[in-house]
Amino acid sequence: MKHIQELIDLITLEKKGENTFEGRNFQTSWGRVFGGQVLAQSLHAAYQTVPQNRFAHSLHGYFILGGNLDLPITYEVDIIRDGKSFTTRRVVAFQQGRAIFNMSASFQLNQPGVDHQFSMPNFIPPEKLLSDLEQLEAQNTDMEAYNRFKKIKPEVIEFRPVEKLSLRDDIDAPAESNYWFRSKEKTPYGMDIQHQLLAYISDYGLLRTATLPHKKELSKSPTFYTSLDHALWFHRSFSLQEWLLYAMDSPSASNSRGFSRGSIFDRDGLLVASTAQEGLIRQLT
Repeated sequence: MKHIQELIDLITLEKKGENTFEGRNFQTSWGRVFGGQVLAQSLHAAYQTVPQNRFAHSLHGYFILGGNLDLPITYEVDIIRDGKSFTTRRVVAFQQGRAIFNMSASFQLNQPGVDHQFSMPNFIPPEKLLSDLEQLEAQNTDMEAYNRFKKIKPEVIEFRPVEKLSLRDDIDAPAESNYWFRSKEKTPYGMDIQHQLLAYISDYGLLRTATLPHKKELSKSPTFYTSLDHALWFHRSFSLQEWLLYAMDSPSASNSRGFSRGSIFDRDGLLVASTAQEGLIRQLT
């Protein structure tokens, strides 16, 4: 996806019934539907059923089955509650009558209240960093590995890692990962679209962060990776056309699961969103 409109078109669903929608799939290189796509499409479906003056503040999703790239995904929205300040929705994604994902999302009117946050980490600014692809090109990375990596992410989103990026899978590293990102094109859209775009991008790097301290061990045998759940909280307004910092760490890995969390800051240091995810990290032999 070289243009932001292509990513928005992917997220945007076709209405099939009063609260039923259908979406197509980004053709991933690993053969299963990308979790960020299902998150974003589910949020899009929920947004179609809420008043225009209410905006998502949190979503909690569970990945039930791996999605088939060759089949469209049907999203059914349950109208759980419409309150005076909050609106609650449940979204279930289906393929061939089987649920592959379900999500609860809550929406709120913009309301004044108390305000505090943790400070943004003091990292190198994006202007002084190379993009992920520039880093790999400078390392003379194996072209096959480089091309696989390049296919993972939409080209319209620029990623600039704070740490030195390497595709080697046999060197352990701290359970921390940080990168700046933004759209290469303008994003003059409402906050609902900004939320859906961020939901898509928020799935990049979380599970990988939980694997970093174990790369040498995991490289010894084939390993199956998949997201199990994903939570996202929207705290403050933002725009994807401005630089955002995604600061991730992984406090724990056990029982074939890795847990990661993330904080997303804007260039002024405002905490705009938080994430959390568990993923399956299962060695096959």
